[in-house]
Amino acid sequence: MKANLYYLLIISLYFAPFNNCVMAQEKSIEKNIDSLLQQMTLEEKVGQMNQYNGFWDVTGPAPKGGNAEIKYEHLKKGLVGSMLNVVGTEEVRKLQKLVVEETRLGIPLIFGYDVIHGYKTLAPIPLAEAASWDMEAIENSAKIAAQEASAVGLNWTFAPMVDISRDPRWGRVMEGGGEDTFLGAKIAEARVKGFQGDDLSKPNTLAACAKHFAAYGFAEAGKEYNTADIGTSTLYNTVLPPFNAAVDADVKTIMNGFNILNGIPVTGNKMLQRDILKEKWGFDGFVISDWSSVGEMVPHGFAEDLKHAAELGVKAGSDMDMESSAYVLHLVENVKEGKVDESLIDDAVRRILRVKYELGLFDDPYRYCDEEREKEELYHKKHQAAVLDMALKSIVLLKNDNDLLPLKKGQQKIAVIGQLADDNNSSLGSWRLGSDDNTGVSVLEGLKNHSINFSYSQGPKVFEDANFLNEVKVNHTNTSGIEEAVALAKKSDVVLMVLGEHGFQSGEGRSRTKLDLPGLQLDLLKAVHEVNKNIVLILMNGRPLTINWEAENIPAILETWQLGSQAGNAIAKVLFGDHNPSGKLPMTFPRSVGQIPIYYNHFSTGRPDPESTVFWTHYGDEKNEPLFHFGHGLSYTEFKYSNLKIDATDEKAIKVSATIQNIGGVTGKEVVQLYIHDKVASVARPVKELKGFQKISLDQGASQEVTFVLTDKELGFYNHDYEFVVEPGTFEVMIGTSSQEGLTGTFVLK
Repeated sequence: MKANLYYLLIISLYFAPFNNCVMAQEKSIEKNIDSLLQQMTLEEKVGQMNQYNGFWDVTGPAPKGGNAEIKYEHLKKGLVGSMLNVVGTEEVRKLQKLVVEETRLGIPLIFGYDVIHGYKTLAPIPLAEAASWDMEAIENSAKIAAQEASAVGLNWTFAPMVDISRDPRWGRVMEGGGEDTFLGAKIAEARVKGFQGDDLSKPNTLAACAKHFAAYGFAEAGKEYNTADIGTSTLYNTVLPPFNAAVDADVKTIMNGFNILNGIPVTGNKMLQRDILKEKWGFDGFVISDWSSVGEMVPHGFAEDLKHAAELGVKAGSDMDMESSAYVLHLVENVKEGKVDESLIDDAVRRILRVKYELGLFDDPYRYCDEEREKEELYHKKHQAAVLDMALKSIVLLKNDNDLLPLKKGQQKIAVIGQLADDNNSSLGSWRLGSDDNTGVSVLEGLKNHSINFSYSQGPKVFEDANFLNEVKVNHTNTSGIEEAVALAKKSDVVLMVLGEHGFQSGEGRSRTKLDLPGLQLDLLKAVHEVNKNIVLILMNGRPLTINWEAENIPAILETWQLGSQAGNAIAKVLFGDHNPSGKLPMTFPRSVGQIPIYYNHFSTGRPDPESTVFWTHYGDEKNEPLFHFGHGLSYTEFKYSNLKIDATDEKAIKVSATIQNIGGVTGKEVVQLYIHDKVASVARPVKELKGFQKISLDQGASQEVTFVLTDKELGFYNHDYEFVVEPGTFEVMIGTSSQEGLTGTFVLK
């Protein structure tokens, strides 16, 4: 005990200078904010709460006439706090110079952008990264994105999206971490740390923004911009924890959303933004609206007009208005009329200025405007290597009958079929505003880069050229190319079918009611299957799909998602065994759209088990079970689980362990997953909940004991009063390779 106290004393003395320095810096920032607030007029304060989208060529003449001229004059008067979608060191420097040198107080702008899974060099889409279950790799991916984006003058990203969603019809599932709260919270923390680093004032970091607060992932029918209507248990135990994890990781900004939650637009929801986020959690950053979501409270029927929307937004805790102009046009008047207390304005502005100080913008407004760094960082080789590593870890082996994979180099006639195989653009995925089209490595290029001989047939052209703003046009009728593809398959030993969604079929505004392979792709696959059943299906998609026929008939299926810049190279490495896949599904794959929402951590009904009559919880035309379970993912080797042990002698640290052995033929990585079930509680708990995971690497024949520690944090839950409770009773535990397969045991919490 004395030794422990001695070490604690040494540690505290070691870190004391650092802690004192941090405290002094924080006091200095607050003192500077106090001084600046005293100098600001009400109009200038409101101006800091206003964000505009880029609206003119900064290198050209000033705009004349219309809304653009009004925005320009607002910039010159200090009535803009942030700019959106202005990129490039030249543009950022000139705009920053305009504000810093021509406004009365010279308060610098913060420049925001949607840096979702990279800037120029693209990592896999976030849902694919979630399939890695590798927090170190995910943090590094965000770090790479920050390095490139900050090099072009940006200092703020509208990421990570931490919405939990159980509905793959919603296109934005590609942007998040999947269906599980525990995994989603870990990913939120990792991505915030990656973007912000250990010192936000360094010029290679970005202020992060956790979005969309809250429940946007529960939009009804999976339709974009739609209503969410959920109970308090789901809100407190499923939706909010990833946001809380982001706040604990010191995220600097939070974005609210487009949705109504239980009848109230979240942009105008005081309970969420003031009561929970700012008061209960102690969040000291600022809240920004989503694009024009302040103004959209009018069509929601919650606000009478834009002036009323401004009043409701600021009272609820929305600190910055993105692009609706509600605040800059109406807040001053609202204050003067006594509808809004100026203290709310001061609080919002204090939060915004604090982030600007922490970014170092007051010390050097041009710290993100290094032209030489901009030239060096973009598409850097080290970034390409990092996103290749991330892509390899994101691939999930869904099925591998008779060990068809990995393929052997040079011993088979290989046919590659499918339009997506020769596409440099689609695999980049959605939400890639900063990147350049056609910069991804295609599957064909990846195979060539790895000296693989093959023959290629496109088959029917399924997708027309698409972009971020428009719907993807899909061919459902023209079968030209199927005959040629079938002829190639007939004379080949193995067929690589590269099928899936176009990269712009998922993302914002890309909801779907059908989740099968778009267009004629299944027809093509069935035609090839008639002449050659030795098929590897390579799926490229941004969401779970309904692939029942495929899963039943195709012997090997790789879920490769949309893997970004190095997609083709990663896929080639996995196909031929240069990398053993280790990904696990972060979302359940349904058998039918009719099963949605479908998720592993559901609740039991009062009639959960089959009965001799029809009166139990089931479908008359489909199984209850999904096609592929949450956490599922195979390997080129095999892992054996044994020796489950539960030590509950210390109820504050219950130890659960198991031995995992590699009994296959090659080295492999396994994501060991721990699930619990609180059998009886004052608020019913799900049939199982993920509460731990570890990714381990084992050589052939090697074994490792993996231990998890369950504390109150894992065993408790929030009741309907948003109180965290830990209740005594019996708990079931499972350690396994997925949410459906593992070793089970119980313990009693007294």
